[in-house]
Amino acid sequence: MYFAVAALLLTSANGLSPRSIAWIPLGLIYISQDPEDKFARFHSVQDAIKSLGEATNLVAAGEYHETMNITRTGPLTLLIWNSNFVHIGMDDATSAVLTIAPSFNASLIGAGPTGAPLQPLSGNTDFKAYNIDFQNRAANFSISQALVTDISYANASFYGRSFASYQDTWYTGRNASTYVVDSIIYGQTDYLFGFGTVWFQNVVLANRACGGGIVAWKGTNQTDAPGNRYGAYISNSQNNKDANVATITTGQCFLGRPWNDLATTVYLNTFMDDSIRPEGWTPFNNDRPGEFPGPGGNASTRVPIGHLLTAQEAEKFTVDKVFLGRPTWIDFEYLF
Repeated sequence: MYFAVAALLLTSANGLSPRSIAWIPLGLIYISQDPEDKFARFHSVQDAIKSLGEATNLVAAGEYHETMNITRTGPLTLLIWNSNFVHIGMDDATSAVLTIAPSFNASLIGAGPTGAPLQPLSGNTDFKAYNIDFQNRAANFSISQALVTDISYANASFYGRSFASYQDTWYTGRNASTYVVDSIIYGQTDYLFGFGTVWFQNVVLANRACGGGIVAWKGTNQTDAPGNRYGAYISNSQNNKDANVATITTGQCFLGRPWNDLATTVYLNTFMDDSIRPEGWTPFNNDRPGEFPGPGGNASTRVPIGHLLTAQEAEKFTVDKVFLGRPTWIDFEYLF
């Protein structure tokens, strides 16, 4: 019965890749908002998460208006869609729809290029989410920071998804590794930001407007993380204006701006439409942005802080090389 419900969920979710229905995990805990649903063990995603012992998979059909805070260190897989929340507190982390961190202090972002203090903690080593649309619906042009994700001190991967906000949509925090494939990310200002490592594969960056830069990374020094390759890596993807927005015109959006001199941002084989500014990057400090150009756009007048990679240089950037080994927490069997 749970298998059938999962199949219904996968084929019903908005915007899913049709090939994603090839992957359906077994051993699910089924959640339903319907109090009369006799097959449901829980009616709230957060209640189900709190109850978890050895179980690792949850499935919930419907639209859930709640936040999810995940502090467990064991593996967890979610199948759900549509969530929304915003709360502007003393730290931008309190606005996140989905928080994956071992403690509240570990989830904090802090201010400026150095951010919140480093925590001696480790969180979830294997979080997966399939076929979920996360939205911060309270976000709009009048609200500044309104995160969809806050992932810190954890490994997390996302498959066949969308993430929607305006400013600071996606945050990969300290000592965090994240992987996103076959997904759409909507934003406006610095909407990919963080300290950790994120690899975006076959994603669409949908620009709702242009403010700051698309990527605003904050590098981490070698003392705190020896040998790290922290940064944002966008591979075989698209960088376009949102099809629902008519106000973005040619040459308005910056690819990114660094927040300290250790920040790394790399675009590989990524299509860019003409909304991207020819100079590409706007200086905030001295980062290490790089591009191995894909089709589209105009890269003829990139600013000096940017670097157009040669084919040989681009080969140095792969999932295995960026994460310093073959990540066991990534589902490489997923078809997109």
